[in-house]
Amino acid sequence: MLDANLRQQLQGYMANIREPIELVMSIDESPKSAELKSLLEEIASLSDKVALVRADDDARKPSFMIRRAGTDIGVRFAGLPMGHEFTSLVLALLQVGGHPSKAAQELIEQIRNLEGDYAFETYFSLSCQNCPDVVQALNLMAVLNPRISHVAIDGALFQDEVNERKVMAVPTVFLNGETFGQGRMELEQIVARIDTAAEARTAQKIAAKDPFDVLVIGGGPAGAASAIYAARKGIRTGIAAERFGGQVLDTMAIENFISISHTEGPRLVAQLEQHVKDYDVDIMNLQRAEKLIPARSEGGLHEVKLAGGASLKARTVILSTGARWRQMNVPGENEYRNKGVTYCPHCDGPLFKGKRVAVIGGGNSGVEAAIDLAGIVAHVTLIEFDSDLRADAVLQRKLASLPNVKVITSALTTEVIGDGEKLSGLVYKDRNHDTVHEVALEGIFVQIGLVPNTEWLRDSIALTNRGEIEVDHRGETSQRGIFAAGDCTTVPYKQIVIAMGEGSKAALSAFDYLIRLPAAQETLAA
Repeated sequence: MLDANLRQQLQGYMANIREPIELVMSIDESPKSAELKSLLEEIASLSDKVALVRADDDARKPSFMIRRAGTDIGVRFAGLPMGHEFTSLVLALLQVGGHPSKAAQELIEQIRNLEGDYAFETYFSLSCQNCPDVVQALNLMAVLNPRISHVAIDGALFQDEVNERKVMAVPTVFLNGETFGQGRMELEQIVARIDTAAEARTAQKIAAKDPFDVLVIGGGPAGAASAIYAARKGIRTGIAAERFGGQVLDTMAIENFISISHTEGPRLVAQLEQHVKDYDVDIMNLQRAEKLIPARSEGGLHEVKLAGGASLKARTVILSTGARWRQMNVPGENEYRNKGVTYCPHCDGPLFKGKRVAVIGGGNSGVEAAIDLAGIVAHVTLIEFDSDLRADAVLQRKLASLPNVKVITSALTTEVIGDGEKLSGLVYKDRNHDTVHEVALEGIFVQIGLVPNTEWLRDSIALTNRGEIEVDHRGETSQRGIFAAGDCTTVPYKQIVIAMGEGSKAALSAFDYLIRLPAAQETLAA
């Protein structure tokens, strides 16, 4: 199951296991059970602190529990946690085996002190780059608190269960048998939803913070670069982000980041976050900005109000709120979101194995999605509004070679239809002949670009009719002392490398603005 390199790496990690653990497997005669047995035998052979036990005590087969010997501390995987979930397997082995977590001590204590019984189940797919964060967060919670349990389930392997529970997007989390959440969730988010008093405590801490010299709103590539460049100037820097990493977390493959031939979004985000932490930056994650109140006078304090009730003040602000997937904005889209309508083909594609799906959008993202899905699903219908596809020629040639793909151009999607629980198709209008058609489907993947996250700024600074923040050549907005960078601005070409450059420029511009204020030596916290 493991190649020589992976086996050697795993053996090195397992040297950190402090307490004996057991791999308690439940298998049957299926080929997947044989694969799991082989994998667990190989893992057990790498450490004398790991024992393999066959129990067949779980209804899901193949599955296994990683259990600390002589205790009830453990986590369970239903399926083979390979692909993106291999890291989750490694961390589970270490944490159940007593290796300490790198999570903040305050958060660890918060988890240990949670009251109540919590049985979590997470459905994942091996190709989902968002799933490991959720699986790893819940696994850690189960290790830290004996009243919390967690089983991670490969949705592609347990299709009947997925269909019965109407799981149409991953990760999907159930708590005590009821839907808890879908999509990427950080450990802090999950804990905050359980610990209802946490939000108030966090808001109180944030409200007590002194004003910043530079406050960055948004934690994507532009925001991270801004924070690093500002902190390097020795001035008081803070960064507040609804989700550190932003849209990059949902990016599967990155092959145009100069000097790195290939990486993946979550890996790049982890590196960005660590780089920011190398400096004296106050990171406030999971904080959504709701209102910007510009300073009344030159050199005064700008104020940013957060959804949790607290406010932050700063002498300069850098807005790097990024963008999100654009929706079709047609009847039925929101009703069937995560019930067949999805925006991530890499994450959710395996759930539609053998089914009929549509991809909306004929740019690079749409055509790449159709190509990827064609290898999983029964049939793909690609629908494009324009008369021609806009994707690169090499992608169009590959698409045309696939026998189970149909391309419809000059088509306007007008409605998503279904039975109330899951979608059954879509309706589109032929723009050439003004005729209406219905396509029977079980999944729709929307790939029509991005929309800037700037609605909350409409009354504060100048925006274009597309919602982009208007900036000058220095990255400054219509308000003095407020700068912006990245995909939320009018700067063309929404690329990671460009966002980083613009973020760096905005920070340098903010510093230049600060040092030119009257009595600058009293203003800066250097």
